[in-house]
Amino acid sequence: MSSLLLFGILIILFVLSVPIAIALGLASVLFLAFTADIPLISLPQRLFASLDSFPLMAAPFFILAGKLMEHGGISERLVDFAKSLVGQMKGGLAHVAIISCMFFAALSGSAAATTAAIGSLLIPAMVKAGYDRNFATALHSAAGTTGIVIPPSVPLVLYGVSAGVSVSGLFIAGILPGIMIGLSLMVVAFIISAVKGYGSDLERTNFKKIWASFKRASLALIMPIIILGGIYGGIFTPTEASVVAVVYGFVVGVFVYKKIKFKEMREILVSSVITTSVVLFIISTAGFFGMVLTREQVPHNVAQFITELDVSPIIVLLIINLVLLAVGTFMETIASIIILTPILLPVALSLGMDPIHFGIIMIVNLSIGLITPPVGVSLFIGARVGNTTYEKLVKAIIPFLIVLIINVLIISFVPVISTGLLR
Repeated sequence: MSSLLLFGILIILFVLSVPIAIALGLASVLFLAFTADIPLISLPQRLFASLDSFPLMAAPFFILAGKLMEHGGISERLVDFAKSLVGQMKGGLAHVAIISCMFFAALSGSAAATTAAIGSLLIPAMVKAGYDRNFATALHSAAGTTGIVIPPSVPLVLYGVSAGVSVSGLFIAGILPGIMIGLSLMVVAFIISAVKGYGSDLERTNFKKIWASFKRASLALIMPIIILGGIYGGIFTPTEASVVAVVYGFVVGVFVYKKIKFKEMREILVSSVITTSVVLFIISTAGFFGMVLTREQVPHNVAQFITELDVSPIIVLLIINLVLLAVGTFMETIASIIILTPILLPVALSLGMDPIHFGIIMIVNLSIGLITPPVGVSLFIGARVGNTTYEKLVKAIIPFLIVLIINVLIISFVPVISTGLLR
């Protein structure tokens, strides 16, 4: 009954449109005020304790690195390179958009940044080439979700901190699923382009053009090699890698590509601080909420209930996926990770699942929530960048949602996709 009271307060606050971070903290405080004799001084103590993590320091630095990539001229060079590779295919610009999003995702680690940076460049070009505006915008919103699957990824860092597993291992595990998702989106784009008559948009390429565009984009393409190679080679930790990413992005954007002027640095830093503060505020209140859940033994009770169901492990895994998909439709990704990890991870471990494999399942599920109503953060960003309406995008995103759900099922039941590179 006490657990029902806690979630009842939280749902009421959500219905009243209280911001998620405040709702989590307020629900915890009200619940403790009604049911326990715990001094309120524990609230700020717990808020700070939730942020007292060395791996968590990677989050603000990767956010800043993504902002530097977005403003530093890297996205344009990645788009040009993608054009030289796949632009001559059926629905060429659609494939260029997906490949560019995958490249940029490997640099920024953010779905929102990926959708905004690549969409602002390519959506107008696709519309000019005859593509439907809503299709082009939905495509970028869906492809942007690779930003939290392909490493480095802030959500992967947060899951690693919450679950107590290796962030480096999670980064390795996210590579193949991210590539698989990108390729499957290209298949959908090819089919829709063939049906709608979106032909080859660009002139035929050749090795000379590919080589020229590769050289222009080489510094951008080297960055993930430096970051991920340094992590996997034991040269630096993921947290130290995030600082390397910031320094590299700054040097390339300011001194090499010369796209970032020093007067623009204030805007980049302020934007990064605002984004970081929002993320950390959610993490801190979600950590306090998680403490209350643990105190009430909610994770233990949920795990016990599911494991005692007279159903096969396959059904249990399907239930977990449905829960993650449902939560992702209305709750912000970061809050979902912090809240659900201690609840669902024990269930996954009871099934004999690798915690890293489960982490990839969770992140891919929650990435779908970025393009699923009613929240759909990437849909809102896409609508703004693509100059269309949210309502129109909801219809256009359906084919991409279907293929992403198929990807979730494949990743869930074929663990080697996530853990193969680890071995």
